[in-house]
Amino acid sequence: MGGVRYILRRVSLAVFVILGVLLITFAVSRIIPGDPARLYLGARASQQAVEQIRNELGLNDPLPKQFLRYVVDSTQGNFGYSFRTKRLILDDLKKRLPATMELVVLALVFSVLVGVPVGVLAAAHFGSSLDRFVRVISVLGVSMPAFWLALLLQLMFFLWLDLLPLGGRLGQTISLLHPIETITGFYLIDAAITGNWIAWRDAAWHAILPTAVLATFPISLVIRMIRASMLEVLSETYVTAARAAGLGEGEILFKLTLKNAVVPTLTILGLIFAFSITGAVLIETIFKWPGLGSYMLEAVLNDDVPVLFAVTLVVTLIYIAVNLVVDLVQASLDPRIRIGQRDNT
Repeated sequence: MGGVRYILRRVSLAVFVILGVLLITFAVSRIIPGDPARLYLGARASQQAVEQIRNELGLNDPLPKQFLRYVVDSTQGNFGYSFRTKRLILDDLKKRLPATMELVVLALVFSVLVGVPVGVLAAAHFGSSLDRFVRVISVLGVSMPAFWLALLLQLMFFLWLDLLPLGGRLGQTISLLHPIETITGFYLIDAAITGNWIAWRDAAWHAILPTAVLATFPISLVIRMIRASMLEVLSETYVTAARAAGLGEGEILFKLTLKNAVVPTLTILGLIFAFSITGAVLIETIFKWPGLGSYMLEAVLNDDVPVLFAVTLVVTLIYIAVNLVVDLVQASLDPRIRIGQRDNT
């Protein structure tokens, strides 16, 4: 029963946060200078045309009615039209969001696969040269500017070694001769489903550099978090008892202690996921990756206000959903979280 109350409490909180974001974005859209109808039609549009668009968009209605319509439209995915392209923003998001999500998921999976075992080994060899080396690398990874690393990798692997492509999701020749049929929007998944292995290999090669750059900060953070958590758990009495009972060091590290050490890291992974979506703006620009980040940058440069608000809402929803899932997973792994929440109410 306590678990159900905890879930309902977290879901209710997520709903209130979403409503708060909707209220803030609506208020900002009405405060910023400029007439939305004029921005949509352009500076040379007649006043009659502007008034007609204002009536069609409901901009002359009372603010409470506009806000209610804004909430209903947003929950249905109706974000309106882009000022720049005059296309439905939802259609653009359907093309752009999977590209960003593919990059972010690849970076997150790579971060976990590399960061967790490296952090465990560093904690197991505390104070050794391996531990010191891992700490230095993790500090460099956290502090290194993403744009500098991206340019350096492009210079090294494209210009000097000629091993990896400079940017994009797919080569022009491959996209013409072996186009990927869109099913999920994830090129690697869609190409695998349809058996288009030529395009799959090309998409994988194009994803290596942006994934490596986007994963640098998360890997370093995961290493530091896992190492710190493992050092704390390894000092517990039950670990000493397990060693005295003759359990192998690998079993103690990866089966006995890692489950407890990974719980604090889950929160960081949720934050990393949301950070990677917003942090992909610069990386997508450098690597010409046609995702949500480059879409947002184009909107900023062209004063495309509806796109900016739509992207803000989508990123917020993803952020809230990911953190809700992380909270529920944490509560399932550590019942003390549910108990603490119940005691505080």
